[in-house]
Amino acid sequence: MIVVTGAAGFIGSRLIRKLNNENFNYIVAVDKFDNPLKNKNLEGLKILEQVDRGVFMPWIDINHEEIEFIFHIGAKTDTTLFDIELLTRLNTDYTKNIWKKCIEYQIPVVYASSAATYGLGENGYMDDESQIPGLKPLNPYGQSKQDFDLWALEQKEKPFFWVGLKFFNVYGPNEYHKGRMASVVWHAYNQIKDTGEMKLFRSHNPDFKDGEQKRDFIYVDDVLDVCYWLMHHRKNSGIYNLGSGEARTFLDLTRAVFQAMGVPENISFIDTPEDIRDKYQYYTEADMDKLRSIGYSKKFLSLEEGVKKYTNSLLIG
Repeated sequence: MIVVTGAAGFIGSRLIRKLNNENFNYIVAVDKFDNPLKNKNLEGLKILEQVDRGVFMPWIDINHEEIEFIFHIGAKTDTTLFDIELLTRLNTDYTKNIWKKCIEYQIPVVYASSAATYGLGENGYMDDESQIPGLKPLNPYGQSKQDFDLWALEQKEKPFFWVGLKFFNVYGPNEYHKGRMASVVWHAYNQIKDTGEMKLFRSHNPDFKDGEQKRDFIYVDDVLDVCYWLMHHRKNSGIYNLGSGEARTFLDLTRAVFQAMGVPENISFIDTPEDIRDKYQYYTEADMDKLRSIGYSKKFLSLEEGVKKYTNSLLIG
């Protein structure tokens, strides 16, 4: 059986669908399952068992002999949350517990790190593990991911195969429950559908014009393909970036949504909310050489291709 944590969430639920499509149907879904909106993501999926995240550790003790692989995707992902105790408990300590079980029972694991660990990118966006201690996340969420990455690298004992994936800006189906934390593509689609226009955050950095803030946007299916490939690869353990490898502007993204929807462009700017203004990444771009160097060769979708695919699914849905 394959275990997916964060199973009802955006990436976790899409990963289960990917596994089902590849004829992996003995899936154990781990989550809190307390959000009816999120739980809709699990409809139609082939799942052997649902396990509450609060009892997952003793569940592993009982069922470890049947576990083939763990994808630990679950996390508290709100970048505006400042409850450090909660983030430490759910993101850092919980992942440590899974790590220790994977060592004890010889279970391979892929876990979700984040590009939020890079902060302002003062040291660039290379996933060289010797550079990770120098990273300076901008918010407690990024710090909780950084804290685990550092802890993992310091451990003398490690699972026989483990990978941490620094997800950049992932977008695609099943994120509708994320509210403010959903991708800009999702917000653009809904704003344009409702009002015929899109309001982007104004730049508060003199080095960037309005709308020319850049992020590395990656379509969720590309993320799933890498996860699936790693499940079979099972060597070259370590921490890897997972983005498209190309920074694109928010204007590029928004124009791609207008084009995919067949609506004339109408873009304006509003002030970035003060609670995130000082914690805002104006530029991210994943250096993907490390993942490519271990043999991953599949091409990622361009921003325009991914936005069109996602927007079409929303128009149909």
